Amino acid sequence: MGSVVSSFRILPSDTETDLEALKAAIKAAMPEEAHVHRFSEEPIAFGLVALNVDIVIPEDMPGEMDKIEEILHNVDGVSQIDTLMVRRLSGFHK
Repeated sequence: MGSVVSSFRILPSDTETDLEALKAAIKAAMPEEAHVHRFSEEPIAFGLVALNVDIVIPEDMPGEMDKIEEILHNVDGVSQIDTLMVRRLSGFHK
């Protein structure tokens, strides 16, 4: 069974958002079958920093992408999410 990695850009609600707390909230919100592979930070403008996050999910779970996007939208401190890329990983193990 392969996995899918989805890359998202997450804009925090404001420049004062604690990014470490936001990362922890995103990790905690993930369902059992998904996990955060990595985070990176991307300066946008005027002190706003976006989080780029790669989330790995099994490819054989239909509707899981919609579920992940909804979860991300509902995390406190998230203003906007953009899906950057979705790609298949073969042989990836958690």
